[in-house]
Amino acid sequence: MDRAVFYSTQAGRTISAPRHSHARFGIGDVVRHRMFDFRGVVFDVDPVFANSEEWYQSIPEEIRPHRDQPYYHLLAENEDSSYVAYVSQQNLMGDAHGGPVDHPHLPQLFEKFDGSRYHMRRKLTH
Repeated sequence: MDRAVFYSTQAGRTISAPRHSHARFGIGDVVRHRMFDFRGVVFDVDPVFANSEEWYQSIPEEIRPHRDQPYYHLLAENEDSSYVAYVSQQNLMGDAHGGPVDHPHLPQLFEKFDGSRYHMRRKLTH
């Protein structure tokens, strides 16, 4: 299979990824974690796992997701707080009808919630 290589500052290493990958969710989509009680807004997508090995190994082996799938950067919230999450595609499902997400950094990246997704600020798009 034809692969591409890119450097991930988050992982601190070069990452090899398939040239073509299918991301189920896009920038601005509202998603919910399948196993843990949190939801969030997608603000970036990696075609494969591109975080540190330490981060990956910290996930219990019995629930550790596969590396070779899209991973999403989320502005996330749960009942207690808001934070940034990094989640595999297999652990996410759409949550567009759950309403808006309450995260303090949303206004920096997105203009509005249209009832199903967020729209990125025009000055951040190309």
